[in-house]
Amino acid sequence: MIVNLALPLILAFIMFSLGLGLRKADFERVLKYPAAFGLGLSNQVILLPLVAFALAYAFSLPPIFAVGLMILAFCPGGVTSNVLAKLAGGNAPLSISLTAVTSLLSIITVPILVALSVKHFMGESGPQVNVTKLGVTMFLITAVPVAIGMLLTAKSAAFVETIAPGVSRVALVLFLLIIAAALAKNWEVFSSNLGMLGPAAVLLNLLLLTAGLASAKLIGLERADATTISIESGVQNGTLAIAVGSIVIGVEGQTLPPATVPAVVYSITMYLVCVPFILWRRRGV
Repeated sequence: MIVNLALPLILAFIMFSLGLGLRKADFERVLKYPAAFGLGLSNQVILLPLVAFALAYAFSLPPIFAVGLMILAFCPGGVTSNVLAKLAGGNAPLSISLTAVTSLLSIITVPILVALSVKHFMGESGPQVNVTKLGVTMFLITAVPVAIGMLLTAKSAAFVETIAPGVSRVALVLFLLIIAAALAKNWEVFSSNLGMLGPAAVLLNLLLLTAGLASAKLIGLERADATTISIESGVQNGTLAIAVGSIVIGVEGQTLPPATVPAVVYSITMYLVCVPFILWRRRGV
């Protein structure tokens, strides 16, 4: 039930909440921050998957977990990265712009890269990934809800301002429900592999936060922009990764398969890494 109906609907609602915070200007703003935007995009689309690929081999992850980690790395930041960037004193508009563009781009990149990852790590034993079908599915559960949210904001800004806080809270609760459901379904797999997946997830988060910050400083970005690039490089959309993992490697009659476990672990450990980072950046040292 979760894979077939509830999970896509929950993801669509979360993406709708993202759309409520987007304006046309958020897409146009990329021209205002060309260097920062270009760096954030390249870190997200190129550097992050390469680091995840290296970690999959460094930790000798089983094929199903290696694919799950790669799926996570292919997903954009989502609403979470926007909130964390704001809390850390980053450039919130830049964060929103990066999330908006990478979320749309992921409709094309994720299906192709997931298909390649499944073939590389699972070989003949892996499922056949229908790239077109996955792309259409992602379009329906990500781009369409975002567009609806943006349209509603454009047409009824006052109404959206009233409902947006409540929608965000509901989206957070639904995200937590997905994590709880995934843990309950895969508790044995989760607990028996936490010693391996936990460090891999923490390292993925730490390495990308560090690389994002270092690369931003390397090209001379201001502190707020550097903070945003760091978070956009190191924070992924766990809900989308769980949804994609379920769609690609789901088993008939099975809800939230083991392929989703890396994203679940990451969604928990991410806060253990990001909260200290946010507190440090807020200090302005």
